[in-house]
Amino acid sequence: MALVGLVRVSTVNQETRRQHDALDPICERVFEEKISGKLAVDARPALTAAIDYMRSGDMLTVQEVDRLGRNLLEGLIVLNDLFSRDIAVKVLEGIAAGEHTERSLILDLALALAEDRRRDIVRKTRNGLDAARLRGRTGGRPRVVDADKHRIIIARHLDGESIRTIATATKLSVGTVHAVIANAAAGPASD
Repeated sequence: MALVGLVRVSTVNQETRRQHDALDPICERVFEEKISGKLAVDARPALTAAIDYMRSGDMLTVQEVDRLGRNLLEGLIVLNDLFSRDIAVKVLEGIAAGEHTERSLILDLALALAEDRRRDIVRKTRNGLDAARLRGRTGGRPRVVDADKHRIIIARHLDGESIRTIATATKLSVGTVHAVIANAAAGPASD
């Protein structure tokens, strides 16, 4: 029986060191993904690779049960898939800590609590942003396109450069560059 680790965060900007610190010393191999846990198993390349790597009797190891999925349904789908392949799950922390070879009330409860915790964080964040807005402050992510980048994007576009070329040069996403150009074509810039 081999322990195989799965490290998951939802975005490329999130840190994985804490999960690696817990899993690397005890696992034969650790797979990492920076992708939403809301995706189906076959849309999660690292999870799929971990499953393909493991043999019957091996144990997928995660730091916390919500690394399997961000909501109850997705977590249960992953667990059912693993258990149908005779792959056990080891959870290192939280109320579901321990080794599991089949679904149990504690695993289901842990996934439900993780989903509820995530919903609570989203709600509190929205409430905080709304409260700040009422006081005249704005929250959220800082803008990635300042006035200088806006002028550069428009100038390069008028020079005939492709959106993809402009995106590469300005280190912005194609979607962001497209939005700037579309907004400029629609009327005066509101940025």
